[in-house]
Amino acid sequence: MRPWHKFAIGSAAGILLAGAALFALDAADKAFPPPLDRADVVSAEVLDADGQLLRAFATSEGRWRLKTTVADVDPQFLRMLIAYEDQRFYDHNGVDAWALGRAATQFVRNGRIVSGASTLSMQVARLIEPRAGRSLSAKLLQLARAVQIERRLSKEQILDLYLTHAPYGGNLEGVRAASLAYFGKEPRRLTVAEAALLVALPQLPERRRPDRNLKAAQEARKRVLDRVAVAEAVGDGEAERAEGVVTPPRRMQLPALAAHVAEAALRKEPDVLKHQTTLKKQVQQGLESVARAAAMKLGPKLSLAMVMADAQTGAIVGEVGSADYFDASRSGWIDMTRVNRSPGSTLKPFIYGLAFEQGLVSQETIIEDRPADFFGYRPRNFDMSYQGDVTVREALQLSLNVPAVKLLDAVGPSRLLVRFRRAEVRPALPPNETPGLAIGLGGIGLTLKDLVQLYTALANRGQPARLGDGVTGAPGKLDGEPLLEPVAVWNVADILSAGAPQRGIAYKTGTSYGYRDAWSVGYDGRYVLGVWVGRPDNSAVPGLTGYGTAAPILFEGFAKSGIATTPLPRPPAGAVRIAQSELPISQRRFALNASGLLVASGREAAPQIVYPPEGAHIDLGAGAGALSPLMLKLQGGRAPFRWLANGRPLPDLSRRRTQQWLPDGGGYSKLTVIDSAGRAASVGVFID
Repeated sequence: MRPWHKFAIGSAAGILLAGAALFALDAADKAFPPPLDRADVVSAEVLDADGQLLRAFATSEGRWRLKTTVADVDPQFLRMLIAYEDQRFYDHNGVDAWALGRAATQFVRNGRIVSGASTLSMQVARLIEPRAGRSLSAKLLQLARAVQIERRLSKEQILDLYLTHAPYGGNLEGVRAASLAYFGKEPRRLTVAEAALLVALPQLPERRRPDRNLKAAQEARKRVLDRVAVAEAVGDGEAERAEGVVTPPRRMQLPALAAHVAEAALRKEPDVLKHQTTLKKQVQQGLESVARAAAMKLGPKLSLAMVMADAQTGAIVGEVGSADYFDASRSGWIDMTRVNRSPGSTLKPFIYGLAFEQGLVSQETIIEDRPADFFGYRPRNFDMSYQGDVTVREALQLSLNVPAVKLLDAVGPSRLLVRFRRAEVRPALPPNETPGLAIGLGGIGLTLKDLVQLYTALANRGQPARLGDGVTGAPGKLDGEPLLEPVAVWNVADILSAGAPQRGIAYKTGTSYGYRDAWSVGYDGRYVLGVWVGRPDNSAVPGLTGYGTAAPILFEGFAKSGIATTPLPRPPAGAVRIAQSELPISQRRFALNASGLLVASGREAAPQIVYPPEGAHIDLGAGAGALSPLMLKLQGGRAPFRWLANGRPLPDLSRRRTQQWLPDGGGYSKLTVIDSAGRAASVGVFID
C-alpha cells in the first residue's frame, strides 16, 4: 500500500473518530442538559406605575432573589466585575484555558491554590446547580456545565443569571437585593466604593457581610480596588478615593410598601413574577408614614385606612389598608378600604349638590335648624344643640343634620341613590328596607374606596371616575351622565373649601352613629384623598370624630404625599354667589308645606326662574357654530310647568323644576315659565 493511501485512510479514520466524539458529546449534551429552569425561580415583585419596586416576596426557600438584567445595573459595576472575576469573559467559551494553566502551575509551585480559574460562566453553573463539596468531580462537572451554558445562552444572558443568583450573605441573592439591602437603592447608579463591595462579597458572602464583619468587608473591597485591571476600568485616581469611603455597617429592609395591594396582586395572578399597579411609590411612602405616626397617637386596637386617587384618570395612586399589616391587636391584615361602614355626614355634599342643581336653594338661602319630625324620624345634631335660622352655606359648613334631612326630603332619597349609580357606587341598605331619610346621616353601608369614587365627581366638574382596584382593575373616567351639574359642583366646592383655604382643598368630615367611624374626604382640582379611622370589629370609640381624628390625618396625608396641590376648578358659566337681598323671593327662605310644595313668607310661592339669571351672558358656543343646550331651573310654583322661549312653547309639559333648551342661535332670548295656576316668570338672557 502506497504511503499516501495509508495517510488518506488514517485521516479518514481520524475524521470519523472526531465526528463520532463530537456526536457523542452532542448527544450527551442533549441527554444531560444544564438545569437552567432552576434559574427561573425568583422573587415575585410588586411595582408602582413607573416600574419602581414597592414590595418583593421571598422565594419558597426564603431567599430574596430579585430578577436582575444587565440593563438594571450600573455599567461601571459590570466593567469592574469582569475586570476582577473574568477578564477574558467575552473571548472564551465557558472555560478559560489560560487561567486554568496559570492556576495549575501556581498550585504545583506553591502546594496550594494561589488563584482561581473559575469563569463567570462556571460560577453561574455552580449557582444554579450547587454541590455540597469541592471535589474534582464537582469541578469537572462545573467545567462541562459552563460549556453547555455557553452553547445555549448569549454572554449577556449569562451575566443576567450571575447578577440574579450571586450570593451576598444571609438570604440575599443577586445584585439588586444586595444593593437595596446595603445601600437602600437600586443598582442603576453606584459609586465606585459601592460597586467594589458588590464585586467582592460573592466570593465569601458569609465571612464578608458588612452587617456581621465590617472589617472583612472593607478588606475585601480594598482587594478589588487594588486590582490593576479594576483601577484601569474605573479611571485615574477613582479606586484610591473609593478606599476612604465608609462601608455601610448594617443591612436595611427591602421595600415593603402597599401590603394589602401586594397581597391582592398575588392572589389574582399567583404565577406572575412582576405585578404592575397604579400606585405611585412617593405617594405610598408618604401615606404610610402618616399612617404609622397616626397609629401611635390613636392608641391600641384602632386602625385606619387611606385611599388617594386621580380624579381624572381613576388611578389609585396611594392606598393604606390598615395602620400596620402585622399588628394583630389592630387586625392589621383586614383591608379596611374594602369594608362597608356607615359614612356619617360625608354624603351631605351630594344632597346639597342636588338641591343646588334643582334650584331649591342658593348658598345664602335661609334654612331652619330646629327640631323636626319627618313621620317619626327625628334627626338631631351631633352636639344635641340647634342653631335656629342659618344660611345653606353655614348649614353645610357646620354639618348640621336637620337642614340636610330637610333638603334630602325635598330632593328624594331614591334620587340621591340613582345619582350614586352614575358613579357605579351602590351603597348597602339595611335588610328589607327602602331608601329613607336616614341615608343622609350615614344610614347605609359604604366602603372608603366607594366614597373616594363618589368624590372624584366633585373634583372633576361632576364627572366621576372608576377607580379599579389598583392592580388589574381598569380605572378610567365614566362616560355616562355626570353625577352633578358643574354649577352645583362648584357651589359645593366653594362652601367646603372655605374650611381650609390655606391648604387649597375642599373637604368634608363625618362621624358615624355611636362613635364607630371617623371619616374625612378632601380633594383639590386633581386628586381625592379619603381617610377612615375606627376599630375593625365595629365597636364604639368614645371621643372619635371625623373633625378631631380623621381631618388632621387628611391634611397630613396631602402634605406628605409629595403631590403639588392642583387648584380647584374655575367657576363654570353661570356660577355666581348671589347675596340674600338679591335672591328671588322663593329662594330667600327654604320651607315646604304639608304637600311638599315650596312656600315663601307663609304662602305658596309663585314660580321664579333661578337660572339663568336676568341679563346673563352665557357662553354656549354660538361663535363656534355648535350650540350646547342650556339648563333652565325654576323655584316655587305648582307643577306641571310650561316653558316658552321667545314666545314659542317647548315641546312638553314638565313636572320637574329643571329643563333643557337648545337655542336656535346666538343673541338675546326671552325665557318664560308658566305653572298650573297660571302664574308666570320671565328672564332675558344673551346667548354667546
